[in-house]
Parts: sequence; C-alpha cells; structure tokens
Amino acid sequence: MTVVDSTRPRLTVSGHPVTTHLRDVTSLSRRMVGHFIENVAPCGTLPGDALQGDVTAVTRVCLELTLSLLDGRGLPEQIEQIGDAAAEWAREGIPIDTINHAIHEGFKLGLDALLTNASPADYADLVTTARRLLEILDTITTTVSMAYVREYRSVVSEHHTAVHTLTSALLGGHSTSTMARECGIEIVDSYAVLALAIPPHADETSPEVDGKIVARRKLRRIQAELARRCGDRALSLLSVDGGTVLLPSADFDDDALDELISQLSAAARVSITATVVPAAPADIPAASEQAHDLLDTVQRISGLGGLHRFNDLALEFQITRPGPAREYLSGILDPLDEHPELLETLRQHIANNFNRQRTARLMHMHTNTLDYRLKRVRMLTGFDPTQPSGLWYLTSALVARSYRASSAHSA
Repeated sequence: MTVVDSTRPRLTVSGHPVTTHLRDVTSLSRRMVGHFIENVAPCGTLPGDALQGDVTAVTRVCLELTLSLLDGRGLPEQIEQIGDAAAEWAREGIPIDTINHAIHEGFKLGLDALLTNASPADYADLVTTARRLLEILDTITTTVSMAYVREYRSVVSEHHTAVHTLTSALLGGHSTSTMARECGIEIVDSYAVLALAIPPHADETSPEVDGKIVARRKLRRIQAELARRCGDRALSLLSVDGGTVLLPSADFDDDALDELISQLSAAARVSITATVVPAAPADIPAASEQAHDLLDTVQRISGLGGLHRFNDLALEFQITRPGPAREYLSGILDPLDEHPELLETLRQHIANNFNRQRTARLMHMHTNTLDYRLKRVRMLTGFDPTQPSGLWYLTSALVARSYRASSAHSA
C-alpha cells in the first residue's frame, strides 16, 4: 500500500491548495455517482439501493482519502472502509471490472475539476499532483482488488462446499428440499446423470514434470470450462480420473450434451469418455450406478471418447453382465488363441461392417486370403462369419471376450 510522505510541499492551483477545488465532497460525490449511473452501470449492474447507499458513501470516503493524501496525511481507517465495501460487493456479485472502472472514472472527474481552475503557471504543480493522484489510485485499486479477491474466494469456497454437499446427498439418495434451501441450490424435476472418465494427460507420465500438478491443472481446466458452460446448473463430483455430473434435463438436450463433452475434452486436452442416463431426483443413485457401469463397458470394449447413451449400447451392456451367458459367448473364440491373425481378421472385418474389399485393403491382403481366414474361423469356432446368425454370435463373442480380457488385465 502506498504511503504518502507528509513532508512533501503543498501543491497549489491558481494560488490555492489543489485540495481547495475538491473540498465540496458532498456535491462532487453526488456528481460522480450520477456519472456512474449514466456511464458505468447504465444497465442495472448495480442495484438502486447500492447506488444511493453504499456507492455514494464509498465515493465520499474515496474523496476524503484523496484529499488527506494530497495534503500529505494518511487515514488507514478509511482504507479499511473501502476494503470492507469491496468485500461486500464481491459477496453481492458486482463485477470487479465495474468497480475498478468506476474508481478510474471518479479520478478522471476529480482531475477535470482541478484542470478547470488551472493556468499555464500551474504546470509544474499539476505534474506533481498527477503523480500523487496515481499513487492514491494505486492505493485504492490495490485495496479494492485484494479485498474483493479474498472475499470472492471465500464465496466460491462456500458455494463449492454447498454443491459438494448437495451432489453427494443426491447421489446417495439422501437429499431433501430443506437441504437444497440451505445450500441455496434448486433441485429440478429431472437430471441428465453423466459418468465421466478422464484419461491421463501425456505430461502426467513425463519425468521432467510433476505428474500430480499436471493432473490437478487438467482438472481445474475441466471445472472452469464446466462452470463457464453451465454456471450454477451443474452439480459435480470430479477427480483427476473422472466422476459424476448432474445437469438439468430441461436445459441440455442431446446435442448440447454432446457439445459439452467435446468442450470439456478440449479444455482438458484429453479425450473424455462419458455416458448419460436420465433420472428423477429420487432415481439418481441407481442412474449413477448404471451410468458408471455403462461407462465401464464402453471403456473395456472400445475405449473411444465422446458421449455414449444406454440405448445405443443396450446389447453390449447386457452381454457384458457377469453370468453364464457371458462366459459361454467369450469362450466361443478360445480356439483362436493360437491363431491371433485370425482373431484380428475377424475383429477388423466386423469393424468394417463386413465389407470384404475394405477389410482386405486395410489389412494389405487379397480378398481370397480374407475368405480363407474367415473359413478357418468357421472351422475352428463352429460359427460362420459369412452368415448373419454366425456373425451375430461372433460379434457378441468379441464383445464378451473384450470385457473378459480387460477384466483379467485389470486384475
């Protein structure tokens, strides 16, 4: 904080102390507030009671502080008043740019009041006065900014705690309307329950940087993008690896959800995989479990990013449920364990929608070679990949086997 030396010579304009032209604090503060209303906050950024009360009072305090510092005196208690006002404005959500713009506009009006009464003979004193005003402006803006940021962080922390509490309650099936009111967050009739898997950023495994710091920065970017895109509508519990997000169904249709996951992936600089299940508040615990089970299925089968829905993966989801059906299906391909080229050919052929020419081209082989390999698959498994019934079983077997292989690997 700037401290003005009281031994500085008194500055004059037209033979009078510069502060003489600013002494009518009541009139000047009224002019400044009127200017703020017309030019700084014309769209209602500041509520009327704030303009008539707090803003007018703080403007007066700033003027009195400026007069004191121009005279070489300092009043710490007035600085504290300005800091207290800035903290209150942070809590009320008044933008910091509006506040700082108003402060600078006020100094411009004050300087204009001095220049109106100045003559060429006052040039030297005006230069010194301008420098002192810059020192005072630095003192005030520093005080306002520090108090505002400190209070804003406190508000954000309180909101984060409230969101965490309500989200945990919804996911645990323990939420109540009373809790929602206490948290200051409205519970809507229906939510899109999203399960997110966030892969590691490439730098997390780099020996040249701290992987934990990279992971935290990745998470902060995701949270900032989520807040920017969804504001207070998003309820989330996220870690560096993933988590759950609840969004009001009425505000986010399918296209909006797809776009949101793309935006979060761009912010994270990794390909996020997500699944979504709609649910009423009472059904959120079951929907969350289903969404995460579906996410697990997507990761084990394909590992592809983007948003996936239950309706698109109902068959795969059912096939991968533990039980005798999954064991039987995954066992169909066991005879191919000793022939990995046949298993890969089958996988590529299914991925290419059974297009022989495309599969042969991508695998750099003649179509006759492809036909021979598919015939060998039939001979070893008992299912013909050139027939619809055989393809259905072989495709299901690949899904079940991928899950089994992934389970064995993770174990």
